[in-house]
Amino acid sequence: MLTKDKDFYRSFLRLALALMMQQAVVLSVNLADNIMLGSYSETALSGVAAVNQIQFILQQLVFGFTNGMVVLSSQYWGKKQTEPIRRLLSIAFRGAAAVALVLFALVSLFPERAVGLFTEDEAIIRAGCDYLSIVRFSYLFFAVTTVLLGGMRTVEKVHIALFVSLIALLVNCSINFMLIGGRLGFPELGVRGAAIGTLTARVLECAIVSVYVLKKDARLSLRLRDLARADASYAGDYFRVSLPLITTSFLWGLNTALQTVILGHLSSSAIAAHSISSTIFLFLKVASVGASSAAAVITGRTVGEGDMDKVREYTRTLQVIFIAIGVTLGSILLLICGPLLSLYVLAPETERLARTFILIEATVLVTMSYQMCTNTGIISGGGDTRFVLIMDLIAIWGCVVPLSLLCAFVLDAPPALVLIVLNADQYLKCIPAFIRCNSYKWVRKLTRDA
Repeated sequence: MLTKDKDFYRSFLRLALALMMQQAVVLSVNLADNIMLGSYSETALSGVAAVNQIQFILQQLVFGFTNGMVVLSSQYWGKKQTEPIRRLLSIAFRGAAAVALVLFALVSLFPERAVGLFTEDEAIIRAGCDYLSIVRFSYLFFAVTTVLLGGMRTVEKVHIALFVSLIALLVNCSINFMLIGGRLGFPELGVRGAAIGTLTARVLECAIVSVYVLKKDARLSLRLRDLARADASYAGDYFRVSLPLITTSFLWGLNTALQTVILGHLSSSAIAAHSISSTIFLFLKVASVGASSAAAVITGRTVGEGDMDKVREYTRTLQVIFIAIGVTLGSILLLICGPLLSLYVLAPETERLARTFILIEATVLVTMSYQMCTNTGIISGGGDTRFVLIMDLIAIWGCVVPLSLLCAFVLDAPPALVLIVLNADQYLKCIPAFIRCNSYKWVRKLTRDA
């Protein structure tokens, strides 16, 4: 039976919609970068794409530190205890900052080797190093911003995340426009101009979020001294919850890099077709990502309140919502297939592959919206962070990665089959997610008694 609690629906919609819009804006920043650099130089675009693989791994690690804090802190928020949240945020802040500084040091000492992990082309490596020489200074600002926004998500204040993402989009695009190609009297800096745009946006994001969290927010009432103090009393609780999420995020980053290698082995027609289909797929996916993040906060808060009847009621309702989101997204992708492809001038083989890829990704949206939201939203949000790690190790690293490498590099399988295998985990994880979710063995009280 679905819940009739209007507060639940209001909270979920408010959180999910804000987080969806934020994710869409972030994707728009990346898309704008690609379009602007792509119109300037293919070498510049490829160099920045290689560096972005490094940044993606950093992002995943920082998200792991942040999400662990959110899972644990949401339960304290359910008990209306903010002091433990401030201490946990301080631990996540230090961990994420340490990762950012270590990566900054590594790419500063070995820039050519870092970029060379993703390409052997000397021109692309030089362009990537030019970009990296500036954008590396954004790593720490990104880590600080992400952790502070995670703290706001814990106490259900997410509008600031959308606001700063919009500011970042505007600033980044404006600077890119002026500096990449040298417009409005500004010098032509190419990839360095793009890096300056990204760095400026990250610094501004960090400044706005820091002022808001430390000076304006009244729910968490975080102060600079809370971040500065070294308090290890909650470190054991934090890392017990966070380490599986940090490991999962890191492995996901590696998996994404491997997928780039595998997809790069396909024919030129398949690569072009996937570029078209994946762009709209990623935009639609933000709905599932937002729903998952909202579900994690609501589930953690409800578990913290200690009301198991409400936990069961919300869990059933959320699963229905996830399926509805997936079916809606898959249907939208199929409906816009024709109009989308009409925007491109494609060879017959490329258009055929693009239609096939869109059909595959429409089914992926359905299964992904259920399993991802259930695993990372309900199960992890309720305190069981190890289950998602185990599922990823079995489904991705035990099945998807080896089979994908076999299909692409040994069997020379058709591109459609390679894409299905690359996304097989989205299908495989649905049944375990359903069984685990409805067993309620994932409900874990992570908080300490007052």
